[in-house]
Amino acid sequence: MRILHTSDWHLGRQFFQLPLDEDHDVILAQIHDAISAYSPDVLIIAGDIFDRAGPPQTALTRLSDFLKRATANPELAIVIIAGNHDAAAQIGMLGLLAPVGKALIRGPLDADDLPMMLTDEYGPVAISALPFSYEFAARACFGEDDINCPADVIAAQVNAARDRVPPGARWIVVAHSFAEGALVTDSERPLSRTVGGVETVGAEVFDGAHYVALGHLHRAQAVGAPHIRYSGSPLAFNFDEEGQEKSLTLIDLAADGSIETTSIPLTPRRKVRSIRGKLDELLAAPTGSDDFIRVVLTDPTPHIEPMKRIRALYPNAVQLSYERTERTLQEKLGEGRAAIDAPEKLVSDFLEFVRGEVPDEGDTLLVNTLILEARQEIEA
Repeated sequence: MRILHTSDWHLGRQFFQLPLDEDHDVILAQIHDAISAYSPDVLIIAGDIFDRAGPPQTALTRLSDFLKRATANPELAIVIIAGNHDAAAQIGMLGLLAPVGKALIRGPLDADDLPMMLTDEYGPVAISALPFSYEFAARACFGEDDINCPADVIAAQVNAARDRVPPGARWIVVAHSFAEGALVTDSERPLSRTVGGVETVGAEVFDGAHYVALGHLHRAQAVGAPHIRYSGSPLAFNFDEEGQEKSLTLIDLAADGSIETTSIPLTPRRKVRSIRGKLDELLAAPTGSDDFIRVVLTDPTPHIEPMKRIRALYPNAVQLSYERTERTLQEKLGEGRAAIDAPEKLVSDFLEFVRGEVPDEGDTLLVNTLILEARQEIEA
């Protein structure tokens, strides 16, 4: 069986207040092209279809048009779950008129959910769709008062789903969670509304599954085992994703449950990248760019309205900083990390950085007294 895995579209999102509608159109067209080129049996969208619970009408229309075109293919089954950015009820509504046996769409939790059952030449395949849920909803759904964090939620979901997999069937799990050891980016929102608790789940939670299609993290990666994977987001949403190749994940599921994965690259309409140099040098470039740009100026002194001049050549420049400021901050942070065993110096350096002057005798006495009291309390 062949599976195409994607997630974290975040339809309706902006990049530093710049709309991404046309960027999403380009990516969704490439997903359609991949469906035509690779003929998957199943398309999985593992949550965060929208960027917020109340998406704009343009985002709703964009998803509707995509699904209308995808469901016109009678050979393609579709699995969709709600992510933490989605409104669960809204995603659930998508499934009310979905063709039975060819679509599995899960928004709100339901303790009685059954897997989608598909069959290939090797036998049955069960697909369990586990939508994102907060702790309070999971406690009510499963009747378990000890569900106190995201890790407990996903464990309860997987355990309930495992009991509904027919003997001998290969098992695919679709979930929106934070797997232990995964690499994160700056554009992901925490999964818990409460302070404390365990947000990450270990690979052992998914024992028995032959493939785990995860959503939530925006970097494509396998976590804990080759068959537990994030497809990553199809677009970059922050500058820490600069240079990442965005992709779809194609999975071929063999008769024995083993998998072979292929990364299908996606080409964005606009890249996310940084440029660095003196202002006059950057403005002397022969051509500009429509990319999303972060500018780091190396000039020793500030300029008046440099961003206005930069945007004449780079209309989508959204961030500007000076290298000297970044270097000063990095040096101070480096010194702080080196002084972690000497908290008096760490606090002194911080106060100097914030105020622009060395702490006076009164400040130093107060800091040293508080640190001494803290040490005595720890040792007591």
